[in-house]
Amino acid sequence: MQLEDSTQKTVDQWLNGNYDQATKAEIQSLIDKQASTELTDAFYRSLEFGTGGLRGIMGAGSNRINKYTIGTATQGLANYLNKKYPGEEISVAIAHDSRNNSDVFANVTADVFSANGIKVYFFSALRPTPELSFAIRELGCKSGVMLTASHNPKEYNGYKAYGNDGGQFTSPDDKMVMDEVAAISSIDEVKFNRVDDLVELIGEEIDNSYLTKITALSVSPEAIAREHDLKIVFSPIHGTGITLVPKALEQFGFTNVTIVEEQSKPDGNFPTVVYPNPEEKEALTLALKKAAEIDADLVLATDPDADRVGIAVKNNDGEFVLLNGNQTGSLLINYLLTAWEERGKLTGNEYVVSTIVTTSLIKAICDAKGVEYFNTLTGFKWIGKVMTELQGKKTFIAGGEESYGYLIGDLVRDKDAVISCAFIAEMTAFYKDKGSSLYQAMIEMYVDYGMYKEDLVSITKKGKTGAEEIKAMMEQFRNNPPAKLGGSPVVTLKDYELNKETDISAGTSKELGFPKSDVLQFITEDGSIISARPSGTEPKIKFYCSVNTPLASADEFKATEEKLNNKIKTIMEDLQG
Repeated sequence: MQLEDSTQKTVDQWLNGNYDQATKAEIQSLIDKQASTELTDAFYRSLEFGTGGLRGIMGAGSNRINKYTIGTATQGLANYLNKKYPGEEISVAIAHDSRNNSDVFANVTADVFSANGIKVYFFSALRPTPELSFAIRELGCKSGVMLTASHNPKEYNGYKAYGNDGGQFTSPDDKMVMDEVAAISSIDEVKFNRVDDLVELIGEEIDNSYLTKITALSVSPEAIAREHDLKIVFSPIHGTGITLVPKALEQFGFTNVTIVEEQSKPDGNFPTVVYPNPEEKEALTLALKKAAEIDADLVLATDPDADRVGIAVKNNDGEFVLLNGNQTGSLLINYLLTAWEERGKLTGNEYVVSTIVTTSLIKAICDAKGVEYFNTLTGFKWIGKVMTELQGKKTFIAGGEESYGYLIGDLVRDKDAVISCAFIAEMTAFYKDKGSSLYQAMIEMYVDYGMYKEDLVSITKKGKTGAEEIKAMMEQFRNNPPAKLGGSPVVTLKDYELNKETDISAGTSKELGFPKSDVLQFITEDGSIISARPSGTEPKIKFYCSVNTPLASADEFKATEEKLNNKIKTIMEDLQG
């Protein structure tokens, strides 16, 4: 068995270094099996501490999630904190989800922080990611860590690092943290010996504060009071949503919530689903079955760390249909602006934020309501950054992204499925109170602002060779952009890596004004927007497609939807050759 020299060197370091026997035995087992592909993937690089932290497959190796890569990340973050806040008392908050080993990795994180003289507020049991963000702000922490791999398969785990505003790190601090992590050359530099006096357990008191403040955000309590028995089915998909979503719905005033029992118990093996991802229809199979049994009004399902939520509603034929992230986000923004407008709460100082790959319908709604709209790069940390910059100057109503993440109010600086579930239920009650359904409200929204349709195609490329293939695909698109997509000429190319927007027909360019990011956008003459972007958290390249056309009346909805679906299909075929 022949490994590349650099990979073999790293394997030898782990076999001979200060690592535990279980780790060394796992490596030796791969060597004995001549498992060169697995060894290469596990050791060909160090798992990159990116702008959001770490995410990867669990196991032994420098490119895997384990106590040593978690420990190294935490030591680097501790070094950054001690340099940034010299002479100050530094505290951090730590939480974890239901994944296998998340509790173990959370304890390793607490060990290292406390060994570096940093006070740790440690959630005594699993909690949602957004509550970790809330706790950082509530407790005045300088940082925080969430142990989760979000909606990835069960083999994965991860480490999300947060700044003192409760948002994930952005420039320049993200680079400073990454540099500190990269500077650690040996596991011997990591301090693993916990200082018990510096670790304080937290839980119920943060829950109560969070839930009380969420409830205070409610815009339509009278509609909820009249529709309190709205039939809601909720599934946490074996994750942390079970800890707070039912309580949030109860505090908002909903009295008829049915929990999918088979998925109610936290379990890192996610035994009832292929992927614990509410974007996947399969993950909502049991919830939809339960909804059909009880004739529910609304289905809600959250991912393992409860920052994303998928929903299903009844269409005009009484059949349950899943809404995608763009549809739910647009409905939420439209509802909130409508409800604020009805109550005379819009003063001209409010704003909404979404991302460059999220539907342009949100901007159309904001423009029509006279509410300021901000566009950011992909990733909720950029929405959080806008919120932090505008804190005390403008009023944040809501933000959202196509990948099923939304936030209402400024209690948190990350996507929040707990708050979102409560407000999606409130929105459903608001429209039901007016004699409408959420599905009908969606069609009316399209009549008012135009019908927008989006789709996402993800291509998975695993391992070292996969990463190289994805890079080559992006370079091909960058150097040879398509002339036409869906029969319409490409008139604008936006390259966020090069910070350049090119008018193809005029041959002119200008700066985009965004931070650097490996995203390409093709805009066609007829207003379609097609984006290509490698995932920052998974071995995938993603293609986003958004098309739109006016919708004259509700009666034309199905025919118009079919027309837009066919257009997307043609565009995607053009993209993939």
